[in-house]
Amino acid sequence: MSLRRIAAIARQDLRILRTDPMAVVPLIVLPLVVMPFLQPAFRAAFHFAGLHRATGAEQVVPGMAITFGFFLVMNTCSSFFREHTWQTWDRLRASPAGTAEILLGKVVTPLVEVTLQFLLLFGFAGLLMDLHVRGSWLGLCAVGCAFAVFLVTTGVALTGVCRTYMQANAAVATGALVTGGFAGALVPFALLPPWAQSVAPLVPSYWAMQGYKHAIFGGKTVLVPILLLLGFSLISTVVAACRFRLDDPKIGPT
Repeated sequence: MSLRRIAAIARQDLRILRTDPMAVVPLIVLPLVVMPFLQPAFRAAFHFAGLHRATGAEQVVPGMAITFGFFLVMNTCSSFFREHTWQTWDRLRASPAGTAEILLGKVVTPLVEVTLQFLLLFGFAGLLMDLHVRGSWLGLCAVGCAFAVFLVTTGVALTGVCRTYMQANAAVATGALVTGGFAGALVPFALLPPWAQSVAPLVPSYWAMQGYKHAIFGGKTVLVPILLLLGFSLISTVVAACRFRLDDPKIGPT
């Protein structure tokens, strides 16, 4: 395995991102716009529950990071599908890079994007939305890393499963809303109906939300959420290994 070939593929995708940075708008800009509007509602919900020191940012920031973070799955898919649209996929396959090198090179840019999302959202909230991490910033970062691994591996798996870009896009849009709802990212978890609370632990985003809240409020370990997120990542990796083939025909965005 050659790090030089992996870096060459990653540089090309980073160059495309610099040329057209609109891919990060749903990931970073939209949550930054939405968070200030939702914070007062979440602050009121926390105060009603007796958490009078809470500012609402403890819910809205990780909630928006998780909900809009699912667009990283689409960005990962797009890095593959656009090669088919531009008719450069066969040239990439014919290069000296092997399957593992191509996959690793392709996931670098999404990982850069999710790192920027984490830094900007939590940094903005810390400066302007009174987000106070009473637990551990290290734990918060560890949860973010585990969730990022899950999102990227899911993007590769979805690319292997879906034949067209529109199929992947529909799956991501649906998944972002459904999993965000089960996680308690859109409304406080205690306000969800009982059946949704029962199903929620089966959803990866639930554990991301729990990990973020444990790190923010303190008092509980983030180890269990991190291990479960990595477990879900392993499932996605197995699906990707079974379904992703370099010679599969794909229909990219037009």
